[in-house]
Amino acid sequence: AIIIGVLGLIPGMPNVVFILLASMFAALAWMRHKRIGEESQAAEAPAAAQAAAAQQPAESQEASWNDVAPVDVLGLEVGYRLIPMVDKGQDGELLKRIRGLRRKFAQEVGFLSSPVHIRDNLELKPNAYRIALKGVEIGTGEAYPGQFLAINPGRVSGPLSGRETKDPAFGLPAFWIEGGGREQAHALGYTVVDASTVVATHLNHVILNHAAELLGRQETQSLLDHIGKDAPKLIEDLVPKLLSVSTVQRVLQNLLDEGVNIRDMRSIIEVLAEHAPRIQDPVELTAKVREALGRAIVQSLFPGNAEVQVMSLEPGLERILLQAMSASGEGGAIEPGLADTLLRQT
Repeated sequence: AIIIGVLGLIPGMPNVVFILLASMFAALAWMRHKRIGEESQAAEAPAAAQAAAAQQPAESQEASWNDVAPVDVLGLEVGYRLIPMVDKGQDGELLKRIRGLRRKFAQEVGFLSSPVHIRDNLELKPNAYRIALKGVEIGTGEAYPGQFLAINPGRVSGPLSGRETKDPAFGLPAFWIEGGGREQAHALGYTVVDASTVVATHLNHVILNHAAELLGRQETQSLLDHIGKDAPKLIEDLVPKLLSVSTVQRVLQNLLDEGVNIRDMRSIIEVLAEHAPRIQDPVELTAKVREALGRAIVQSLFPGNAEVQVMSLEPGLERILLQAMSASGEGGAIEPGLADTLLRQT
């Protein structure tokens, strides 16, 4: 616009035409500059608002669903000195052991548990760890990377020089010792394990003791879906035609509470399908399943024994007990007075 305006001032040139063109281009340039400025302000406004919100204290910000953190089914929190044991970048040995524990649990118990979520917790002591189930603490302990735990199984021939403690999983007397004392500990009869094994064994013990709580509705459904791949008709005839997923879950939880594994799901489903048309109570269904799994239960308790010594009740007493059972939604219960009499006379 400036160049055209200058040309319009030269004598002999069509001054009016050049001046009009210069004015028009100047107006267009001004309008374009104004529009770009407005767009820039509009683009900067959200960023400025976000920056202002970030500078506001947390108390003044509006709550959202992002503030509601889901609770981990299984959690392991560690103090800062134990972080190398669970750090993938440092090839943490405990990570490998935890993966192996989950696989072993599935093979022994019969279902795949939730993953163990691991995080550091600076509120813990440097060498401490915490095991949580659905956000509730169910186990604590301490571990010392680079040292070894010498556990007294009850038949050692002498004490050790080291930090006296107890095995966190089973409560046995133990000592934390340096690597150079392992041979002496073995010679005296101690069981010697490293720090990662201590935590992993404790975690495994806790998981086995809470197997029933780890079998949620989602795990039950996944288990049924897995069985349904090989026997779809068996599952279709049971769930949801005869029993709900919740009822099947309760039966499986009852078995796990009693220390009975649920590896033989095919037999369990067949028994439930047989009795579900007449029985809906989870406790009664559990009793039927327990009978069907009798051989496996006995073998797990007394491996290699063809005969098992048992004690049976006198028929009259058994009849009284059966009559005294008061049925409830959660199963049977012995009348308190009769239970007290039995305890005092046993």
